[in-house]
Amino acid sequence: MHDQDLAIVKALVPVAWADGSFDEPEKQMIDALLDAYGAAEPERRGVFAYAAERRTLDDIDVQDLSAGDRRVVLNHAVLLTYADGRQSNEESEILRALSNKLRIPEDEARAVIDAGAERARKSLGLLT
Repeated sequence: MHDQDLAIVKALVPVAWADGSFDEPEKQMIDALLDAYGAAEPERRGVFAYAAERRTLDDIDVQDLSAGDRRVVLNHAVLLTYADGRQSNEESEILRALSNKLRIPEDEARAVIDAGAERARKSLGLLT
């Protein structure tokens, strides 16, 4: 797994914790991303050990993410907020705060969030 891919997945952990819990739906989505990025078992264990403790946006090191990576994080984050079948108010708020943290311009972030939310709502049967 490339360092950038690991940084992307770890940046999603605060989003997984946004509603106050890191439950099975969020764990499954993180696990699926680790599969997609070809994570080795030690990398998987490392990510889940990192995620065992509640993380906040302050734990994201933006310096580890390129401009493109930051947009990937936001895209994945939108889907992650629908992991349990609905997006809570806390999850909606964290997406706005995340886009600020990632330094994505407001109009671009809104477009990414809206498009991702539409995709997620259409795919809820696959996500839950």
